[in-house]
Amino acid sequence: MDASATSRRHREPWNKGKLVGQKSPLKLKDIWAIRVCLQIADLVRDLALFDLALDSKLRACDLVKLRVRDVTHGERVAARAMVMQQKTQRPVQFEITEQTREALARWIERARLSPESFLFPSRLHGSPHLSTRQYARIVDGWVREISLDPASYGRTP
Repeated sequence: MDASATSRRHREPWNKGKLVGQKSPLKLKDIWAIRVCLQIADLVRDLALFDLALDSKLRACDLVKLRVRDVTHGERVAARAMVMQQKTQRPVQFEITEQTREALARWIERARLSPESFLFPSRLHGSPHLSTRQYARIVDGWVREISLDPASYGRTP
């Protein structure tokens, strides 16, 4: 038996040495640290995205596909929203805190979004909204900003 045949039989598992399973949630002090960093840097979109992710607890695929009309009533950001989950096809209702409503209102105004617009539009012309991969990169950046290891935390803050 040659060496190449032996190596084919003994492949390393894809997850060897990697963290698998549910990842740790951010601690309250970490959440506040990220929020303060985003406020100081005046990252209006990221603050709205972060706060809404916390309030809604939606999966990334559902969060990035939200439209302005999903979280507003007329000109005001609603105190509650209901969204149909992509994976389960079940409606999910969540409350939007005052802090999140303020962040969303600032973002919608600054980005000049219409009710039909995606809440977090992509800067790429080929994609109408932020991709889940880009969202994961953004979350990794938030976690790195407060000196934590992004591999230890999930994509939803």
